[in-house]
Amino acid sequence: MTYSVVLMGTPKFAVPILEALISDDQYDVKAVVTQPDRPQGRKHTLTPSPVKIAALAHNLPVLQPEKISGSDEMKQIISINPDFIITAAFGQFLPDKLLESAKIAAVNTHASLLPKYRGGAPVHYAIMNGDQETGVSIMYMVKQMDAGDIIDVVKVPITSQDNVGTMFEKLSLAGRDLLMDTLPKIAAGNISPVKQKAEDVSFSPNIPHHMQNLDFVNETAQQIDWHVRGLFPTHPAYVQVSGQRIKLTKVTPLDENTQLPGGYIVEKTKKQLKIAANNHTVVSIDKLQPAGKSEMTIVAYLNGVGSQLQTGNLWAEEPINE
Repeated sequence: MTYSVVLMGTPKFAVPILEALISDDQYDVKAVVTQPDRPQGRKHTLTPSPVKIAALAHNLPVLQPEKISGSDEMKQIISINPDFIITAAFGQFLPDKLLESAKIAAVNTHASLLPKYRGGAPVHYAIMNGDQETGVSIMYMVKQMDAGDIIDVVKVPITSQDNVGTMFEKLSLAGRDLLMDTLPKIAAGNISPVKQKAEDVSFSPNIPHHMQNLDFVNETAQQIDWHVRGLFPTHPAYVQVSGQRIKLTKVTPLDENTQLPGGYIVEKTKKQLKIAANNHTVVSIDKLQPAGKSEMTIVAYLNGVGSQLQTGNLWAEEPINE
């Protein structure tokens, strides 16, 4: 039997799922729904989503409603009356009328171990909070955000080298495999969904600008590391240095202590820059991106704009309140 599918997704996370559905003869992708093209980069070039690019490569119909509720695109999906509506980081709420148009089920592939981290940035928060693992949950879709009954989950470890980019790659593949294993079970009724416990719910809202500020006075070296990895590469964390914003893309918490206040230079050599953080901890700056420049190693920075730095001087200033 072949099941008709409407896939709704936007970022790279959803692309392996789309590709798997296309390559499996059990599924017939009738349409792909994604966010409208958005301006990106310094030139604000109008850019299609990764899901749109993948869909067009397979000559699939692509729908891009600015708002799905009440749109012509929603009417079109309802008229398809697919067996499955599958969402994977689509980025909009779906009305009940749309969810109910799926003959078998409307399911969501969410990048967290629900009910932990409902919302738009679950991977970011998992890393920033120092979690040792995260995962993917397959759940029934309801109108409330990420609140449906959980059908199945897969756990994925977070290593000390992972950032948002590497975890999205791991989770997209894990989510793909879990979904493709779960869909036949849903169709056959061979599942035992679990209701989410209200007392265990936590949220991961989209990243606000102020969260990108690093605070060496109040964050330990380990927390600085989590903060940097939990925002890179989608929302790079930054610090103020002599009134200039410098993005930090890779740091290392060190097993050493200092009596210097947070933000001061503990040690500077030709190859290393150590900065004091909260609770007498020390963090090494490995890669950064000064304002108006490309990402560079700390060696390149110290040989260039950072060549005049002196041990004991203030490097990281108070975070900006935005």
